[in-house]
Amino acid sequence: MAVFSDEDKIKIFADLVRIKSVNDHETTVATYLQRLLADHGIKATLMPSSPTRSNLVAEIGTQGPVLGVSGHMDVVTPGDLDQWDTDPFELTERQGQLYGRGATDMKSGLAAMVIAMIEIEAAQTLTTGRIRLMATVAEEIGETGSQLFYEQGTMQDVDALLIGEPSGYNIAFAHKGSIDVRIDSAGKTAHSSMPEQGYNALDPLIEVLYQAKHAFHESDRHSELLGDLVFNTTIVNGGNQVNSIPATATAEINIRSIPEFDNATAIALLQKLVEQQNATGAQLTLTVFMSQNPVAAPRDSKLSDLAAEVGATYAGAPIPKVAIPAVTDASNLLKDKPHDFPFIMFGPGNMTPHQVNECVDKQMYLDFIHLYERLFVAYFN
Repeated sequence: MAVFSDEDKIKIFADLVRIKSVNDHETTVATYLQRLLADHGIKATLMPSSPTRSNLVAEIGTQGPVLGVSGHMDVVTPGDLDQWDTDPFELTERQGQLYGRGATDMKSGLAAMVIAMIEIEAAQTLTTGRIRLMATVAEEIGETGSQLFYEQGTMQDVDALLIGEPSGYNIAFAHKGSIDVRIDSAGKTAHSSMPEQGYNALDPLIEVLYQAKHAFHESDRHSELLGDLVFNTTIVNGGNQVNSIPATATAEINIRSIPEFDNATAIALLQKLVEQQNATGAQLTLTVFMSQNPVAAPRDSKLSDLAAEVGATYAGAPIPKVAIPAVTDASNLLKDKPHDFPFIMFGPGNMTPHQVNECVDKQMYLDFIHLYERLFVAYFN
């Protein structure tokens, strides 16, 4: 007999959405899930990284290989609340859709995995193997939670990994990497009528950005799986008065890397351009504040094949296996794993992450709970 009714499953999901874990306060989410799991005889442990941020790890099963399942507990800001049709922190049903911040990205997937584990444990259907939940902090900015799991060895004995990010009825097995870079430029202020008395901090910075744009965009390095590397300057700041030479300037850059043009190569190219400007008198400093590698797992594996087979019964159609441009916690969790390590991203959701009126299909959320129950158990049989 099932532990939870559909109403219970919606309530758990709603409780998670109600927690305002906007780039922080994941400890509140982790504590809620810890209590929920404990109520059903499953031990879960908090792994604090700060007073308000804690990873959560829980496991069912007693022996055999380990299937890792993971999801993040943070959400992005809802932005302008006046643009929302509903309260973003109250899960609201309208015409079969459930609206709220994190509805798709990714509290529906997180709730579905936890509920599935509780149902499996109650039914005692997992006769061999172990399922390990790794719920992470700070996925949206920095991915420090998954890095902590990596550093603490939580992934060492894991044999396959599923991340419940919003794929809908698609299975992702590969994704681009992501690099966040800041370049600071120091100059000397002067009156704009006498620029020779100062040094314009913007000039060498603009030159680096121009050269980098062309170097990356004109590269012949291409991935048949993931396409081209993507380079974007996203933030530029400099100066404080129109008739004064700026003494400081800063730019931030995001790069979406591919295996053929990996993170180390991209960072080295930028550093070379910075050093060229510094050799002519500039004072540029390059800082990499996030570097997540691209992931390219096998398209076909026991895990992906089984997920496609089980998923098709709910989708009513074959499940495509795809590569995606976004990055996930897999970049950290799969460090040191071989190239043939089984990984998929498969979870309820759609194309509304980070958007106003983010939502998920109610039936898809409920179906993914059953899907996970079947998939997790079948993986070991």
